[in-house]
Amino acid sequence: MNTENPTLSTASAGTAADEQRIRELVVRAQAAQTDPDALLALHTANVVIVNLVGRRLFGRDAFASAMTQALSSPLKDIRTSMEVDDIQFTTPDVAVVSLTKTVHDEREGVEGSSTLPSTGVLTYVLTRQGDDWLIALAQTTPIH
Repeated sequence: MNTENPTLSTASAGTAADEQRIRELVVRAQAAQTDPDALLALHTANVVIVNLVGRRLFGRDAFASAMTQALSSPLKDIRTSMEVDDIQFTTPDVAVVSLTKTVHDEREGVEGSSTLPSTGVLTYVLTRQGDDWLIALAQTTPIH
């Protein structure tokens, strides 16, 4: 039993292969930031996204629309990098991934005065789909 949260059992821990696939998913998501087709394929159809500024999107279609808008605006010059801090398996087919997100604002004329925080904590809830994992929820909380 998990002593911090007795409702979670460590019996549902994932395998080393699961953890590796999850880490690879994070790498693929980071690499696909400007490729809507590749990024959307890493998410479930009913994904929920809450971005760094608190905008919440329901479903892959809403995410696709928001991503298309962002990539046709100066937001296309904002990149993020992610570092996995922790992976917890709540069941064999569900994982909660805690990450640190760093924002790299490369927009012209902003010169460090961006209103975006430079770091945030990102939580993914992943579900197993066959032999792979997909993002069912992505919640980013800014660190001020």
